[in-house]
Amino acid sequence: MKKRALFSVSDKQHITDFARELVALDYEIISTGGTLQTLVDAGIDARPVEEVTQFPEMLDGRVKTLHPSVHGGLLAKRSDEAHVEQLKDNNITPIDLVVVNLYPFKEAVQKEDATHDDIIENIDIGGPTMVRAAAKNYEDVGIVVDPTDYDEIVQAMKDNSFNASFRKGLAAKAFQHTAHYDGMIATYFNEEIEETFPQTYTATYEKVQDLRYGENPHQQAAFYKEPFAPEASIANSVQLHGKDLSYNNIQDTNAALEIALEYTEPTAVAVKHMNPCGIGSASSISQAFMKAYEADETSIFGGIVACNQEVNLDTAEQMSRIFLEVIIAPSFTEEAKDLLMKKENIRLLTVPFERSKETSNRTVSVLGGLLVQTNDIGGESVDTCTYPTERKPTEEELEDLLFGWKAVKHVKSNAIVLAKDGQTLGVGAGQMNRVGAANIAIEQAGEKATTAILASDAFFPMRDTVDTAAKAGITAIIQPGGSKRDQDSIDACNEHGIAMVYTHRRHFKH
Repeated sequence: MKKRALFSVSDKQHITDFARELVALDYEIISTGGTLQTLVDAGIDARPVEEVTQFPEMLDGRVKTLHPSVHGGLLAKRSDEAHVEQLKDNNITPIDLVVVNLYPFKEAVQKEDATHDDIIENIDIGGPTMVRAAAKNYEDVGIVVDPTDYDEIVQAMKDNSFNASFRKGLAAKAFQHTAHYDGMIATYFNEEIEETFPQTYTATYEKVQDLRYGENPHQQAAFYKEPFAPEASIANSVQLHGKDLSYNNIQDTNAALEIALEYTEPTAVAVKHMNPCGIGSASSISQAFMKAYEADETSIFGGIVACNQEVNLDTAEQMSRIFLEVIIAPSFTEEAKDLLMKKENIRLLTVPFERSKETSNRTVSVLGGLLVQTNDIGGESVDTCTYPTERKPTEEELEDLLFGWKAVKHVKSNAIVLAKDGQTLGVGAGQMNRVGAANIAIEQAGEKATTAILASDAFFPMRDTVDTAAKAGITAIIQPGGSKRDQDSIDACNEHGIAMVYTHRRHFKH
């Protein structure tokens, strides 16, 4: 008796070639709707599922394979005599292979003009049911959800290795397929009802690439992306040139990108080990890069650079003089690209620099669990700040204070940033106490600290940071405020003639 294969796919690439191979291997093919028409148009002998079920499609195609003649044929255990007898009693033919991939739910969500009803109609019901049934019964049934597997399956059938072990691997991929599909649907509905932290947290990702190793050579790693990742993300960047990105490259490039997205004026950001070592804003991207470079000429070596404007030849010439691992920007002029691509290993990436709606949460794994929080999206401005000291900041100081505040948000806590004229001068990152972070930033800035501003990611628990800043010549400070001893810091600022600004929002980054 011929073996039977059931075809029902939304992704029809290579489907006719696969079907022809199966027919040559003596498979009978049954199929549904558009898939059936594709096969018949290609001259392949295929029967409609309605002939098997003796029941027409109904409810606009919502019901077509949900029938005992289909699912009995999928779920019956061939080694169970009672199952085999029940198939005979009910005139049900076993189904040996299921070729199914699901309605394009993700593509429906991403269509700009898609309505909620359009999206709902792209939730597959019969497909996942068949996939799960076939995968559950993998010892007797093969389940195929990925067109890239067609050739390997045909070869396995030809050399008699299409066995239970092989089919078990297909079953694993099938359950991943349906879990991913349901995860996307759950994400969509959670966003629809504005549920940020559901009782069970289901996140799903798509593999971008395997990585050579993780943070260290003895660790394995891979890079995955969210199905609905924002366009302005490392996950959706396009690599124009260079070696594959490493685990650390991806982390650092993401950090640089997130900082660059904070600024609207031409800005260049240099990052090393997840912290900015230099940020520069200016009237042109070449001037901005020079500011970022001169902020810390030592640390930028081997670093990652993000530019929020097109990289032109002038900027590329400056960049080519030093060793950089990655440059990410909205675009590169042809002259800039030609020059930079002379360096064999440098990675050049492009990504749209327009901050789109960020619906994803921030997640961090811990032993045995996961921490989930909403993204730290800024909103502080001149209008939301308050000014508690006797001296108020000048317009120039206020501009630098807001520049520094955007920067310190992305520095590991405890964090202090010194800045002036659209340039970071000193960065104190990840210290166990705030004075320690201030001392590092001041030491790095050197004489430039005089008349600079200081930004702190969290409040001052006591006045010692203000006193340290005053000794270095700092003229203005921006910090969240909110300490029980805020008045001590206000008094210290007044004693030293320092202007202080409260943002009323903390930006810890652990």
